[in-house]
Amino acid sequence: QVNLAESGGGSVQSGGSLRLSCAASGSTGEVIAMKWYRQAPGKERELVAGVNRGAGTDYADSVRGRFTISRLNVENTVYLQMNSLKVEDTGVYYCSIWGYSSRTPYNVWGQGTQVTVSS
Repeated sequence: QVNLAESGGGSVQSGGSLRLSCAASGSTGEVIAMKWYRQAPGKERELVAGVNRGAGTDYADSVRGRFTISRLNVENTVYLQMNSLKVEDTGVYYCSIWGYSSRTPYNVWGQGTQVTVSS
């Protein structure tokens, strides 16, 4: 069983910064990728940023240049540094992990952390 613990959400004014953390624990086995998604009120969940086991990263166009995703492989922890935040970045941010444990694929989601950006 794999568990995710997210932290770092909160409220900030436009232009401010926040740093989200997500720590995976349990039988993580071989981790393939860790990603952050977000869901704004009334909108579908969307990919914000991801990092794979080769340290390759991917970003949504709306956050590229402002957000940075990084991962500590040894600790299976992923961070999302969010700078120059905008009101439209408001939403619930979810961490997700993909991997193999005992040759069985898994995909686990965190409970989400609220990010609120005010003007």
